[in-house]
Amino acid sequence: MDDLIERVGFRTVSTKNGRIQVNGEDVGLKGFNRHEDHALAGAAIPYPLMVHDIELMLDMGANTVRTSHYPNDERFLDLCDERGMFVWEENHARGLSLEQMKHPLFAKQCEDCNREMVETHFNHPSIIIWAILNECASDTPEGREIYRTQLEQIRTMDSSRPLSFASHHRDRELCFDLADIVSFNLYPLWYEEEDPLELVKEARRWADEAGGLEKPMIMSEFGADGYYGYRDPSRVKGTEERHADIIERNLEAYTSVPFLSGMLIWQFCDCKVTEGTGWLLTRAGTQNSKGIVDRYRRPKLAYAVVKKYYAGQLRSEQE
Repeated sequence: MDDLIERVGFRTVSTKNGRIQVNGEDVGLKGFNRHEDHALAGAAIPYPLMVHDIELMLDMGANTVRTSHYPNDERFLDLCDERGMFVWEENHARGLSLEQMKHPLFAKQCEDCNREMVETHFNHPSIIIWAILNECASDTPEGREIYRTQLEQIRTMDSSRPLSFASHHRDRELCFDLADIVSFNLYPLWYEEEDPLELVKEARRWADEAGGLEKPMIMSEFGADGYYGYRDPSRVKGTEERHADIIERNLEAYTSVPFLSGMLIWQFCDCKVTEGTGWLLTRAGTQNSKGIVDRYRRPKLAYAVVKKYYAGQLRSEQE
């Protein structure tokens, strides 16, 4: 005999009064972007290592994981269901220019990915947000039509979950009116010497003026590089100390403003990146080192900082 066991969860997700609600109660999303990558297994992560990832995130007080930048393994989503983690799941395209988005195969590949993502993972109650096209050309009229098409496709398939996309275009964004949640990828104190508190307030203004008025807002990426084991009182860029300082300044700002519905650190774990052309060549060891833990899941100094804000904040909300 063959059998198929499909677990199903029931809950409602809404976006009223500029906040995100699950089962009618406002929720604040605190978590991480996570790549399916591990020093011991590459992208083929076995179940015990997935469990370890969940345990580390929960230990820090997180309640949310973003599957950057592709649909995730079914077993990982099962774990999120079981452990009460919220999930932002998104399709497979990221950082594409308008020229790349005009490739003759792009639209069909995205359509297929969106359909397979929603149809395959529809029954996971942990998924509360569907998203598309991380940091693509949503600042162009042609890109806007592509965003519209993909968001409408997903909304037609599943109207029970809000839709979003992560933008880095600041005041040039043209698609916030198409989404249910506005989300920003911004890296104050790392790529630019900007104050996180002033920047998040500015981002709220950009969103309001670009069609996102009264919509929930998420800081979908923020962070800095910190190389595991590189500790130095100079606190220069790349040290664990500087990394922890930047994470703290960001979390201090984002937990202090009333208009944020979520904050997702880039990223949970260090990961390998493509050795190709362009600025990626400047990444030491072809590795993105913005993880709160390294590729072996060894905690950096920022781990304690995140736990201070995430676990402490969750306890205060529960009380």
